[in-house]
Amino acid sequence: MRHLGRMDNAYDPPTDPLSILHEDHEIIVLDKPAGLLSVPGRGPELADCLITRLQVIHPQALLVHRLDRDTSGVIVFALTPHAQRNLSLQFEEKRTKKTYQARLEGLLEPREGTVDLPLIVDWENRPRQMVCHTTGRPAQTDWRVLRHEGDTTRVRLFPRTGRTHQLRVHMLALGHVILGDTIYASGQAADHPRLMLHAEELRLSHPDTGRGMSFRAPVPF
Repeated sequence: MRHLGRMDNAYDPPTDPLSILHEDHEIIVLDKPAGLLSVPGRGPELADCLITRLQVIHPQALLVHRLDRDTSGVIVFALTPHAQRNLSLQFEEKRTKKTYQARLEGLLEPREGTVDLPLIVDWENRPRQMVCHTTGRPAQTDWRVLRHEGDTTRVRLFPRTGRTHQLRVHMLALGHVILGDTIYASGQAADHPRLMLHAEELRLSHPDTGRGMSFRAPVPF
């Protein structure tokens, strides 16, 4: 892992370094910190984001996919238009494999299973999402319990689809909200220093060689 700090440029990024997991002529893979947007939000106060920091070093960097602001972990950016097209198609066709790790409120049983619940934006309470069997878009998440930790559960999550807040809403639907979730949790479950959700591993095919590659970022909680 290579760390790059402050650069002399028109954009003056924060002193927090970028954690680079892999870099070559087509792609760059980062370990995104929790609390940082993937792309700029609306308004100048939300201008700071991962891709803006990355473009200080690689002005040609292009977006492929996103992680929620409060989610940490593996994210890939393209360094060429060809790589962006290729990777975007891999995500669209579900040829990438994503693994997350999370800590949940309560003791989840059984040890593994699948959530298959369609999701749609809750327009009156945006950015919340909700389950809707009438107009929701299909969403599936596999889970596997790693261990119980006191009165919480550590799980691996394997999303088959990539809906907004999918993992957060699916865990809520199981009755075991992700700890630190300021949108869906309440009480003690929300009272944590961060959202306990981390993109642990991403598998994809290299856009130039077609070779299968796997990138992992250590779980910080």
